Amino acid sequence: MIEIERKFLVTSSDFINESHNKFEIAQGYLSSHPERSVRIRIKVDKGYLTIKGKGNESGMSRYEWEKEIAIDEAKKLLQLCEKGGIEKTRYLIKKGEHTFEVDIFHGENDGLIIAEIELTDEKENFEKPSWLGEEVTNKDQYYNAYLYRKPFTTW
Repeated sequence: MIEIERKFLVTSSDFINESHNKFEIAQGYLSSHPERSVRIRIKVDKGYLTIKGKGNESGMSRYEWEKEIAIDEAKKLLQLCEKGGIEKTRYLIKKGEHTFEVDIFHGENDGLIIAEIELTDEKENFEKPSWLGEEVTNKDQYYNAYLYRKPFTTW
């Protein structure tokens, strides 16, 4: 239940040609508190309820619990969420033994593109693609719960 993840800005759209899948994501927060967040997400035709804890000192590791829920339930729960929303298109790109998830944000976060990679250990090595830019793992403003409260277009 511990998620180890690193986040990076993306420097070019070259990743699109390397992707093997893409889909739309809509999400809202029942709680976007920095210590813990409770998220509702709709991804394609499935709903998810996710609880995340605060990240550790490096920002790479944190508690994460996720459960698939019925799409109808997810749609109803989205109506109960705090004001705002996250809309993005996610691209999946395989690099070596890892898969990068690259999110192109829409709406109030338009213009932001972030790549994430999940690891099994904070010191795990991975192949870095040419379109990977600055690491923003430990910068709170690049996390969805923050973007939900203070969208990228308002920075």
